[in-house]
Amino acid sequence: MGHVMIGVAASTLNCLPEYYVDLSDQQLDEHIRQAKAALGSRVVILGHHYQRDEVVKFADFRGDSLKLSRLAANRKEADFIVFCGVHFMAESADILRDEHQVVVLPDLSAGCSMADMADRDQVEVCWEEVCRIASGGVVPVTYINSTAAIKAFVGRNSGAVCTSSNAGKVMAWALAHGEKGLFIPDEHLGRNTAYRMGIPLDAMAVWDPRQEMGGLSEEEVRRARVILWKGHCSVHQRFLPEHIEKARKNYPGIRVIAHPECRWDVCQMADDVGSTELIITQVNEGGPGSQWAIGTEIHLVKRLAQENPDRTVISLDDCGCLCSTMYRISPQHLCWTLESLVEGQVVNRVQVDDETRRWARVALDRMLQIV
Repeated sequence: MGHVMIGVAASTLNCLPEYYVDLSDQQLDEHIRQAKAALGSRVVILGHHYQRDEVVKFADFRGDSLKLSRLAANRKEADFIVFCGVHFMAESADILRDEHQVVVLPDLSAGCSMADMADRDQVEVCWEEVCRIASGGVVPVTYINSTAAIKAFVGRNSGAVCTSSNAGKVMAWALAHGEKGLFIPDEHLGRNTAYRMGIPLDAMAVWDPRQEMGGLSEEEVRRARVILWKGHCSVHQRFLPEHIEKARKNYPGIRVIAHPECRWDVCQMADDVGSTELIITQVNEGGPGSQWAIGTEIHLVKRLAQENPDRTVISLDDCGCLCSTMYRISPQHLCWTLESLVEGQVVNRVQVDDETRRWARVALDRMLQIV
């Protein structure tokens, strides 16, 4: 069948109708199944690894943000991409989508605190100052966990996007093309990546956008090989060295895996450091009886434990580290967005303007050329 577009609702405000609040869990599941069946191949539902189980069970694909966006873009028969993640992920899907496709985020309030820590105007101030001081050029790199505006900024300034799994390759490329690298927005991923590349800590400087000149002297900027933006993931920053000590005390021989968004001292103590995909692979291939303490979002950790009952899988922090903004994507919101599509209305569309989309795509394509 041809691609048929339907009207965008006059209001795309995040106003969940009261009707959906009153539905039971069983009713919600049935409504979602029926709406998904009615839409058929015209819709593809994406579920991030950190998404809650009662939502991700309806996903056609599970994965990290870039993997999901690329999968959706390859589903040419799908008119609608429903991204059960956070806002920057939906933006990435909109950047990579085919022209006929529409991206929907079931709850527009599902943002990312890390992405929000890098404002484009603040980044431009940093860029101007660092470029003024540096004599040999600066190459910007932004983590995929950033807004479309930041990706576009990087694209316009001859930089590239990176993921947690390819950050080392992209940073090496950046440093081969300039005197310094500017890494946005996660200082921990930037520091852990640079250190593993052999760059000493004293060759890195953290730019704090809330302070004049980033809180740095011109000499500190000149001395730094890598300028790190002062930003972090509110989930991964919670893990501390004492959590690793406690896990090893309670589970002798346990293997600790930390996501590279964790603090430097936590990553130094861990047995392995890697992306969500690496964490999943390590646990799945660990074998019966293996023990794993994982420093990442709790929904993924619990899912790995459920899917591997013959091995011990625990969170480094037993208080539970969930992504509160990801959690805003509820079955109620998913049900509403799908039933709205069935009825011919698009609610909660995420759409990146053409100019931003073009330059953000340049930064993403440059990453793919590097890796």
